[in-house]
Amino acid sequence: MALLLGFLLLLGLYGDTMSEGPPPSSTYIPEVWNEFPPTSYETRDSYEAGPTGILFQIVHIFLHMVQPNAFPEDILRKVVQKEFDLSTDYEKIIYYEIGIIICAVLGLLFIILMPLVGFVFSLCRCCNKCGGEMHQRQKKNGAALKSYFTLSLLVICIFISIGIIYGFVANQHIRTHIEKTRKLSESNFNDLRTLLNATPGQIDYVLEQYTTTKARAFSDLDNIKLLLGGGIFEQLKPRVVPVLDDIKAMAEEIQETRETLVEVNSILTDMRQLSANLNNSLSNVKRNLEQALTDPMCSVHPVMTTCSNIMNSLSLLNGSIDFDQLPSLDEQIGNLNDTLQTNLSSLVQKGYRSFNAIPGIVQNETVNVVSDVKMTLDSIGSDIKNISKNIPIQDKLSNFIRYLNDTENYIHHHLPTLEEYDSYRWLGSLVVCCLLTLIVIFYFLGLLCGTYGYDQNATPTRRGCVSNTGGIFLMVGVGFSFFFCWLLMTIVVLTFVVGGNVEKLVCEPYQNKMLFQVLDTPYLLNADWKYYLSGMVFNKPDIHLTFEQVYSDCKENKGIYTTLKLENTYNISEHLSIKEHTGNINDNFENMNIRIDNIVLLDEAGRRNLMDFSSSGIDKIDYGAFMAATGKNPTKVNLLSFANDLEVKANHLPPGNLKQTLKNNAGILRNIHRDEIIPLQKLMSAVHQKLKELQQKSSGLGVKVANIILFLDSAQDFITNRISTIIAEESKKYGNTIISYFEHYLQWVKISITEQMAACKPVATALDSAIDVFLCSYIIDPLNLFWFGIGKATAFLLPAIIFAVKLAKYYRRMDSEDVYDDDVETIPMKNMESANIGSRRH
Repeated sequence: MALLLGFLLLLGLYGDTMSEGPPPSSTYIPEVWNEFPPTSYETRDSYEAGPTGILFQIVHIFLHMVQPNAFPEDILRKVVQKEFDLSTDYEKIIYYEIGIIICAVLGLLFIILMPLVGFVFSLCRCCNKCGGEMHQRQKKNGAALKSYFTLSLLVICIFISIGIIYGFVANQHIRTHIEKTRKLSESNFNDLRTLLNATPGQIDYVLEQYTTTKARAFSDLDNIKLLLGGGIFEQLKPRVVPVLDDIKAMAEEIQETRETLVEVNSILTDMRQLSANLNNSLSNVKRNLEQALTDPMCSVHPVMTTCSNIMNSLSLLNGSIDFDQLPSLDEQIGNLNDTLQTNLSSLVQKGYRSFNAIPGIVQNETVNVVSDVKMTLDSIGSDIKNISKNIPIQDKLSNFIRYLNDTENYIHHHLPTLEEYDSYRWLGSLVVCCLLTLIVIFYFLGLLCGTYGYDQNATPTRRGCVSNTGGIFLMVGVGFSFFFCWLLMTIVVLTFVVGGNVEKLVCEPYQNKMLFQVLDTPYLLNADWKYYLSGMVFNKPDIHLTFEQVYSDCKENKGIYTTLKLENTYNISEHLSIKEHTGNINDNFENMNIRIDNIVLLDEAGRRNLMDFSSSGIDKIDYGAFMAATGKNPTKVNLLSFANDLEVKANHLPPGNLKQTLKNNAGILRNIHRDEIIPLQKLMSAVHQKLKELQQKSSGLGVKVANIILFLDSAQDFITNRISTIIAEESKKYGNTIISYFEHYLQWVKISITEQMAACKPVATALDSAIDVFLCSYIIDPLNLFWFGIGKATAFLLPAIIFAVKLAKYYRRMDSEDVYDDDVETIPMKNMESANIGSRRH
């Protein structure tokens, strides 16, 4: 019960300590903080009786059969309130105890009658009655009766032996576990001490976690340039950056267009020169061929046809393109040169720099705000740390530790006495078990000697020594049974009444919590208090605080704050209110004035530059003429084909100057194709490709520039008109992020204090150890098993006596026996011997 006292002292400890409202439903613990440090305890949560538990369950079933009535709550309440009147309530007690009373009465009858029966039986035996006469009548079913008596007695002895084993097991179980009581009490006290010693450290741990929270907030405040400024920047980026990128691309396009036009213009000059040279070369070849065709051989009939064909084809030896007719590009190049006088790329970079400066501007504009918020956070830390000073737990813990030490010393002082008394109990119970063992040994020896020494051919007067010894052992067992059975039954009745009632009135109602429900009856323990526990803890008996609820919460390892509903004394929710501690932070961020009003994406010079580019005329170039000119063959005929055909015709001519001249000019045409036509074709292809690309780029140039300027104006208006709203939104979001750290921290603090700090499982474990383990499991369960086993063995002594007396007749050597004659009745041998002696005398 000292452990129970410790439980009540612990309840009193927290009566004047911290309190808070109901714990938050959310159990979210941010990753910022470490897990609440767990506390390990020595005492096991549950007790297992092992294989012996099956025997205990058998006894519980028997007790339920004997005492099936429900727990007498009303009677117990009257007893506690001192309103119980035996004269008026005895019927309820008798009704509840009727099973135990009947068993106890039967035991008392056994105690009273067995000695009387034994005394009468002994006198009867001395008078050669009740089986005392050493004469056995021979019966036809004698062998069957002997076997029946033997088997019956053997079965009874086995049942007695089982009961004796129960007694030995129960006796040793109590002794073994009483020896464990010291270790059990020490582990419980160590757990209670661990609970008390760990609680201040847990409080300090929770408060120290504010440092982690503040460091995280300070880190965000130091990075306001990236977090807040970056947030504003990211909100504007989708509207601004694409426009600047388009303008930057347009600036690059202006430069590339001017370079392309200059390059094309230069190539056109080269093409004109090459075209003029080609025409001169072709004219020379044509003139040479005309002069060669004046040769006299051309007047000869076969050659005349060839010469005529060649003369007719000379008209094809001309250029097919006049590049001088193509329009000049000088005007467009001049316009682009004028446009490039303004460096649009530098203006775009200036817009980029202006836009990218937003985070820096935010940082510069919030220096004072950050400083004020940091000061506020430091003050919050001081306020939270002062909470520990408002919880008067240190002094209470010191006082309770002293009480705990005194209780532990008291238990350790009286444990040796308990162990000493238990040794006497163990010795007495051992004597009881040994007495029954001695009786059953006599019965077993009687059965053993009688069975193995019995000779079916021997007459009752001639039975052997072993058989006779067996009968004597049986009668000795009968004598010991009569002599000690009343004493054994007295012990059984006493232990049965005590153990059965404690099991039904304490152990069972404790396990099903009916005992707590009785104690929680309003105005039961104190007529002025509705709820005794709340009156004891808070001096407010109207608060619904019950023993059952406290025990259940402690069993689930909930914190003392929740278990004892300490919010009625110290409401931690009010002291850890986020509005109270972070109101200044909200004000600082809401009143934060960040001015960003000097962002210009592109000035007027840049806009004019874009307009000048759109009116530079590159989209009005006659790209069709250029495409047509550069897409043709430089000559009207393929010079290689013409040269090959000329050479074939020359080969058909007879040898001479004409043939040689034609061949020489064919070679000249091939050289012209290689040296003049191919380079000119390459230049024409390059111009064709560049102008084609330029045509694609310049297509819809005015629309493109107009769209860019439209988007530019839209982005500039968005910055001008919406930036203040964006700043307010991002500032609020940034402030909420900072505050959320403390919201989560304070929430974590409340959860830790209400649900995890000073988790009172050791209290419930100590109470379980005192009642369920020590009283019920260590003492009552084996005590009930003891009387159950010894009682069963003692009850079976009665039939054992009957069968042993009956069976002894078949084992002992008789003084006389029956003699059988077919013509006369059976005459005892002793009488016949007397008659023979008398006749001899006569």
